[in-house]
Amino acid sequence: MKFLVFLGTVRDSTPPRPARLGERVAKACLKCLADRYGEHEVELIDALDYPLEPVFKPHFAYAAGRAPGALNELADKIASADGFIMISPEYNHLMSPTLANLLNHFGSSLFSYKPSAIVTYSAGQWGGMRAAVAMRTFLSELGCLPVSAMIHVPKAQEVFADNGLPQNAESEASWFDYFGRTFHQLIWWGQATTAHRAKADPHELVRDFKKDPSERNAP
Repeated sequence: MKFLVFLGTVRDSTPPRPARLGERVAKACLKCLADRYGEHEVELIDALDYPLEPVFKPHFAYAAGRAPGALNELADKIASADGFIMISPEYNHLMSPTLANLLNHFGSSLFSYKPSAIVTYSAGQWGGMRAAVAMRTFLSELGCLPVSAMIHVPKAQEVFADNGLPQNAESEASWFDYFGRTFHQLIWWGQATTAHRAKADPHELVRDFKKDPSERNAP
């Protein structure tokens, strides 16, 4: 299967230090996935590669084939993926505005009927868990329901080095065992939903919202 790992941080300035702390967490997740789940294809989608535009215009608001190339390419990747891993810091108890902005460019039909996993982190003791709770609702609205297990990394600057490897006395095996609880659930649901989508196209059973909000109104 194919999984996309979204890294939802673009702030490369300090303080606090280090800048782009989430990059360490993303590298640790990618290493765990490569070491323990190497039979699956995994690709990092870094929000830093998609700069914010002056005026927000989502991919689905463009005429067919008229969207910027980067958005078209990402839309194709989302459509072909079997599941998603969302990595976010916490801002005012919510997910990263950058991650929300990037995901909001795409309609839920691209994400729907696929699972997602939530990974949060912080420089403090809570590991972004309050943002993770809010992310459940956001991802559910996109249709990529998050699995029950979540990953939280408190004091991430003390846990992972800039190459994503554990530092000091931290155990890579212990952290990867912890990650594995979430990734196992993601893969199980990914296999189940991929198999069932092949048997019954959900977009044929439930009409997608395409042009007008009235398409999902009650009679």
